[in-house]
Amino acid sequence: MHIHSLDDWRHDHLFAGADEARNEKRTFWVVVLTAATMGVEIGAGMLFNSMALLADGWHMASHAAALGITLFTYWYARRHARDARYTFGTGKVGVLGGYTSGLVLAMVALLMVWESVHRFLEPVAIRFPEAISVAVLGLVVNLLSAWLLHAGGHDHHHDHHHHDHDHDHDHDHGHSHAKDLNLNAAFLHVVADAMTSVLAIAALIAGWVWGWVWMDPLMGIVGALVIARWTHGLLRDTGRVLLDGAVDRDTREHIRGLIEADADNRVVDLHVWRVGTGHLSAIVTLVTHYPRPPDAYKALLAGVPGLTHVTVEVQSCGSEPCLPVDGAKDVGAVG
Repeated sequence: MHIHSLDDWRHDHLFAGADEARNEKRTFWVVVLTAATMGVEIGAGMLFNSMALLADGWHMASHAAALGITLFTYWYARRHARDARYTFGTGKVGVLGGYTSGLVLAMVALLMVWESVHRFLEPVAIRFPEAISVAVLGLVVNLLSAWLLHAGGHDHHHDHHHHDHDHDHDHDHGHSHAKDLNLNAAFLHVVADAMTSVLAIAALIAGWVWGWVWMDPLMGIVGALVIARWTHGLLRDTGRVLLDGAVDRDTREHIRGLIEADADNRVVDLHVWRVGTGHLSAIVTLVTHYPRPPDAYKALLAGVPGLTHVTVEVQSCGSEPCLPVDGAKDVGAVG
């Protein structure tokens, strides 16, 4: 007979995504590329007296800062992963980084609109050949950066469960790969840069060939609107996680259905929320006339993707069973 020690009952709260180490390295190289290109654009803008290049260089600087936030949150989450001060670990630090990057993106969109309106009112002379060549360089760097981040952002789903404990408030652990909102924010930054580079190149060519100088500020406004739309989705997704918003209804009903399909169990309280990339936590309170050990209820939920931290509370109903269950009289009571 195995006798449990205290260590057998303890567990950690490491809810980081399984690919975050790789994503951190990819983000580092994207920051290096972005910062180098930023320096080239700002230097070229000053050398060629091109406001267009200077504006794009400082625009890229804002993205470099946001990507730096992404990189910092990866480091911080890793450094404090086992810090007991964080009740559910540091799985949400990356989400916080994604939310912060979303705010930076929103400010970039507003600045793009401001600058575009200003140029409508007060057009500036543009040295088109130089501006186009540097904009093409920026586009190449952004496409390379987007490829690096996209290659690290594929979704995978593997669920493993362990730490089986026999008590009323039970926990289950594992890991699941899902969308890294921190990496997604970084990806949106470089895609936004790539899109603005494409629009800038098109506007510069139109201005150079046909004299349509108004195309430059118009494309700035179009790009800002697209970025604002992306930002809205990013802030919505990250904000919901940061506020412990409930996961989608289908997942909650799936968990409820798995519990209530067994014996006469009825779920009276259910909380399901995200605690990190690919990690869900759930608190389940159920009432039954035929209470069983928590392991039995945990086994019912073993196939739920990403459910890696579960607390089960079993309430025994002492009244006459309203739903007879074959063989249920042989089930021992909990507690």
